[in-house]
Amino acid sequence: MKDSKVIRSAGVVGSFTLLSRGLGMLRDIIIAYYFGTSLVASAFFVAFTLPNLFRRLFGEGALSAAFVPVFIETRTKQGDRAAWEMASKVVTMTAALLSAIALIGVLLFWVLGNLPCLFAERWITTFELSRIMFPYVVFICLAALFMAVLNSFKHFATSAFAPCLLNIILIVVMLAVFPMVGNEPDIRATVLAWGVVLAGIAQVLFQLPALKRFGCPFKFSNRWNDPAIRRILVLMGPAALGMAVTQFNVLADRLLALWIGDWAPAALFYSERWVYLPLGVIATAFSTVLLPTYSQQVADDKHHMLGDTLSDALRHISFIMVPSTIGLMVLAPQILTTIMEWGGAFDAESTRLTARALYFYAPGLIVFSVSKVIVPAYYAQQDTRTPVRIGFITIALNLILNITFILTLPEYWKHAGMALSTVISGAMNALILAQILKTRGIHIQWKQIIRSFMRYLLIALVMGAGVWAIARFAAPLLSEILPAKLAQVANLGLAVLGGALIYFLLSFATRSRELRETMKAIPGK
Repeated sequence: MKDSKVIRSAGVVGSFTLLSRGLGMLRDIIIAYYFGTSLVASAFFVAFTLPNLFRRLFGEGALSAAFVPVFIETRTKQGDRAAWEMASKVVTMTAALLSAIALIGVLLFWVLGNLPCLFAERWITTFELSRIMFPYVVFICLAALFMAVLNSFKHFATSAFAPCLLNIILIVVMLAVFPMVGNEPDIRATVLAWGVVLAGIAQVLFQLPALKRFGCPFKFSNRWNDPAIRRILVLMGPAALGMAVTQFNVLADRLLALWIGDWAPAALFYSERWVYLPLGVIATAFSTVLLPTYSQQVADDKHHMLGDTLSDALRHISFIMVPSTIGLMVLAPQILTTIMEWGGAFDAESTRLTARALYFYAPGLIVFSVSKVIVPAYYAQQDTRTPVRIGFITIALNLILNITFILTLPEYWKHAGMALSTVISGAMNALILAQILKTRGIHIQWKQIIRSFMRYLLIALVMGAGVWAIARFAAPLLSEILPAKLAQVANLGLAVLGGALIYFLLSFATRSRELRETMKAIPGK
């Protein structure tokens, strides 16, 4: 990539995100051990989805997308003091609105949870956990807004580490508190829900020292009649509408999965986690770094550089995500058996159900990564309307495909069909958005990108064959000399390392440009 600082900054974010995702995976392994794909697990995951919808809407979604370009522009043209005044107003307005939403949500779920005559057990359990966790929305959205402020100063480390606190606190709760509250799953789920709220508070407090170093005045301001605030709201409006529809679609997926069966939301959640592990480490890191980079290029009236930066990002996405997709599809059963099965509630049946969804989710690594790189290009131009309009189309497609697959597929494949519909609709969204950028004169180097994609797909297929061979033939040999679980771990480790070595050597042999640029961006190189 021409600007190695972007790759380096993405590496900082990616490193901490990798830590967070690793801790998140450990958290999910422990959750799977205690709850498996049971009703309690599904209810917890559905309830946890609700505050996260608002996080993506107010924190990482429309508000951040509208706030970052305006904040950077205000700093560039009016100075830091004016920018901090504007930020104080935004934080105050956000905190007030979210507090009202949280209060309404708690009251609503309290009422619904006390109507067992109208709702089945699965819904009552979900409402009870939602009532506890919903105040998390206030803290996690403020934490995400603070993250956007720090990112606008090109300071990524603190905000990238903050999500680790959620996983650390939940792990501690399960390991230290669960043994003291007994073996009842409902009680343990309630304790875990309170841990989520505590983690939200911790993420807010953790970022305050870094904000202070950059001059944050830490004051509230109710003077919202400000041109910058109005501009943020104007920019946020259509994006919020689109994000609201998108997140409603996510919630609808969870509820449809719960309708399929008690096990379906949990199986979908565990499979999603294996997709979002590399997605969070790589694609989210690029997206986080690219938004302020794109915004600065637009503010400096260097639109031609935006197309070059986007093209470079897409090439690097292909270099990393294509082999990740193939590897995940080939090793899905081995990964789940090795890492998720520890003699607890997550058993062979849970592995089978989760692997079916994972096969169809895996291509989403490429699809979702492309969207995460393209969408910030619109936000940097202060265009939040176009992604909304396209979002309506793809959301409708996703819902239609979901219902179609649920009605037509066998019972224990319906959730896999839902995973496939998510990937198909995501691909449509990315393709349309990319085509619209072309009409705006943002020249994406498609020939180079497609050539890189096809090269890495061919290399990845060779790698996949090698990975399959290693996993198949090494397993019986290792099982003869090692205990069962250790043999599984060794077999998976050999397959992953072997696949990585094959891919690296083939990329080096074909003189991969992306490999060279990535190596140059590594600190110390």
